[in-house]
Amino acid sequence: MTSVTPVILCGGSGTRLWPLSRSGFPKQFLVLSGDDSSQSLFQQAIIRVNAIASPQIDLGATLIVTNEDHRFLALDQLRELKNIKATLLLEPAGRNTAPALTLAAFQAKDVANGAEENGDQDPDPILVITPADQTVKNTTAFIKALQDCVALVAADQAKQTIAILGITPTAPETGYGYIQRSGSKGAYSEYTVEQFVEKPDAPTAQTYLDNGHYLWNSGMFVLRASTWLAALKMFRPDIFGATETAWVAKTTDQSDRATFVRPDKAIFNTVPSESIDYAVIEKCPDSIFSIKMIELDAGWNDLGAWDAVWQVGKQDENGNVTSGDALLTNTKNSLIHASSRLVSAVGVENLIIIETADAVMVADRKNSQDVKHIVNQLEAQKREEKNLHRKVARPWGWYDSVDEGERFKVKRIQVKPGASLSLQMHHHRAEHWIVVKGIAEITNGDRIIALTENQSTYIPQGQTHRLANPGQTPLEIIEVQSGSYLGEDDIVRFEDTYGRS
Repeated sequence: MTSVTPVILCGGSGTRLWPLSRSGFPKQFLVLSGDDSSQSLFQQAIIRVNAIASPQIDLGATLIVTNEDHRFLALDQLRELKNIKATLLLEPAGRNTAPALTLAAFQAKDVANGAEENGDQDPDPILVITPADQTVKNTTAFIKALQDCVALVAADQAKQTIAILGITPTAPETGYGYIQRSGSKGAYSEYTVEQFVEKPDAPTAQTYLDNGHYLWNSGMFVLRASTWLAALKMFRPDIFGATETAWVAKTTDQSDRATFVRPDKAIFNTVPSESIDYAVIEKCPDSIFSIKMIELDAGWNDLGAWDAVWQVGKQDENGNVTSGDALLTNTKNSLIHASSRLVSAVGVENLIIIETADAVMVADRKNSQDVKHIVNQLEAQKREEKNLHRKVARPWGWYDSVDEGERFKVKRIQVKPGASLSLQMHHHRAEHWIVVKGIAEITNGDRIIALTENQSTYIPQGQTHRLANPGQTPLEIIEVQSGSYLGEDDIVRFEDTYGRS
């Protein structure tokens, strides 16, 4: 039986899908499309890759490489999936996909070496690597293609084979890199990769489509952990060395039955930022590493822009894709997403209209890639709309900033059963709390009190305090802040269940 470790690369901020995708809640955690509309792209990716288990494939725990700031988003969505065992590898800063995969390779080797001592596992597992932000319509074809990749890699006793999924192109797409393949198939329906080519202009993309030997690069790979580490050490020893040093100095901890592995922050921040493709994969043709490609024709899309979301969405008789409270008349070939209110469209074509509680974005579909320029302007102006929604997820629940003005802010706060906020204080603001639903256990200075529906309390400026939910149902309160400064950085934490103090 072949030992396989799934790897989910869960970084990135998805700026082209602003305002729904933001750095604090990026696109992989959004519910955008797919057969099950209740699952995020991240959850769909985990389910798909775990479905390759078979009598010939023994799957280990899924390795999820994500940002430290997104650990509780990932953990919350993992809890909703049954029978998925996972370890979260937390990057203190984004360094692109090559260092991310290197962390996963080190972890897989460490786990396998420990299991080998008990005679339980191959000490050099095969890694199946997929991004967390793609969609696939034909899951059966996807599973078969990955299983073929695993068989191909497992058959190579020299451990020098890398398999990549190439996507059957459906149009002269200029937004993807391409793979040029050989003309003949091997025993596992694989082709030899002759070269990788960058994103082409439109005429070149049409030439690739007409040629038939060029496929889109999916960013999905299958290879042994040792193969990746050896190739990285050969082609980019600087990335290998710095990442290895950060890994040796790692820390491991548990939180709510989940395992968090953290490379050393200071060292990891020195790792060069580079993609898997640029660091290794594109250098493999004509090297000692044999790079093969298996074709995938399964309705794949990486949802790189809003036009792609329209393409994979369920279109009505006029070619419109809608979500939320949307009313249309004489409108064609448009995407309308309403998050918090009624959105209407009259007499328009080929538009993208995305509404959230604090932002509205309107774009021509053909220019949807240019949303990134709006995000760049938001960053230059240091506007919070780039990073966070009005409703912000927290490990203990969420808060929604429903109103604010000079010297005041009003929040709606929900706390999960059994959860609590940190023990904290504020230098510049006081807070009034009103319980709307549930039971609140409140630490207010030296006192601990319990409040129920319609009861309230006052937290003076500078007072140490904490909000907790001792009940079995969600706690909801209204918080009114008042003071000279109401920023989220005016929090001094003394104790915190989630390691933020």
